Amino acid sequence: MRRVHTLGLSAQQWCLRLVPNTIKTSPKEQLRAVLGAAIGLFVTALISQHMGHHLSPWFVAPIGASAVLVFTTPSSPLAQPWAVVGGNTLSALVGIACATYVTPVPLAGALAVALAMATMLVFRCIHPPGGAMALLLVLTHETTLSFVAFPVFTNSVLLAIFGMLYNSATGHPYAHHALSDQGRDEWADSSRFTKADLDTALAHYNEVLDVNPDDLIGLLRHTEAAAYQRTLGELRCQDIMTTDPIAVQFGTSLQEAWALMRQFHIKALPIVDQAKHVVGIVTVTDFLKHAGIQTPHDLTKRMQTLLRPSGLSHSERPEVVGQIMTRKVRVASAQGHAVDLLPLFSAVGHHHLPVIDTEKKLIGILTQTDLVKALSRSVQR
Repeated sequence: MRRVHTLGLSAQQWCLRLVPNTIKTSPKEQLRAVLGAAIGLFVTALISQHMGHHLSPWFVAPIGASAVLVFTTPSSPLAQPWAVVGGNTLSALVGIACATYVTPVPLAGALAVALAMATMLVFRCIHPPGGAMALLLVLTHETTLSFVAFPVFTNSVLLAIFGMLYNSATGHPYAHHALSDQGRDEWADSSRFTKADLDTALAHYNEVLDVNPDDLIGLLRHTEAAAYQRTLGELRCQDIMTTDPIAVQFGTSLQEAWALMRQFHIKALPIVDQAKHVVGIVTVTDFLKHAGIQTPHDLTKRMQTLLRPSGLSHSERPEVVGQIMTRKVRVASAQGHAVDLLPLFSAVGHHHLPVIDTEKKLIGILTQTDLVKALSRSVQR
């Protein structure tokens, strides 16, 4: 009896695999794709009919399948412009060759689809409608090469061009842009995984996956962000920042600023104007850079030289913090989520972020240590 129950459960599980997964796109996105396909096919057909009014046919059915991919999955490698144009056109050439030289239609059709697949793999333009294109030309016994140029190539180019315009205009860049090398490096620096790890995992499948590796990196980024959001919850910057930060003004002397940093054991000083708006930040790195320190042995002597006032009304070397500060300052909003700052600290390399209120006045400073402590407390709960 137990054996029967196990077999029955296995059969049930197998049947459940046949049930399609829920499409996780919003109704708005689905409407966008449907309208794009309708308008795209209409425009493509209208132009093609005008161009080939004396020819028949001037439109081919597999273009409809291409439209489904272009507008519902614009980021898919199978739907990119080269896949659409190259896949359909090369498959049409294969279909014509098979229709011309292979007599039995069943054999010609099978060969056409198989050879079209092989051709698309070689030229890196896998496009499922290409298989239908090759088979269509065999079944209609199309043997004229001009058919490849029109309507196949023309239809494909027109659809791809409209896809670029429509998808880009509706927030889905097409052709889909790969992640830059800098983006990959930033992700690798801030993640437990590297690009090589991802390549190894993809190689394990040893099959064509309908997803761009760069999109997987983006997916992992969002997954990590969601995990941090779940861990940190609704924690705001104002909840974990250091309040009443030590700040100086543009005209504060280097000697005074350095003394404050040593006294309070801090590595950065926000620089504010009379209204407490942040106009810059000065760090230990700024002091060391302007002191021209090359080796540890130079530290004491060169720092003394930098900090010593010249006593002159005009001096070529800096004497106040405003002359050595970093002017382009990244700031955090007091009401902002703390989790949103993780990429700035982990990937971009920031160590201190001034925190401002709704009036853009300095009210605190947030450091890597503050964020790590908050994360540690959240994990221990």
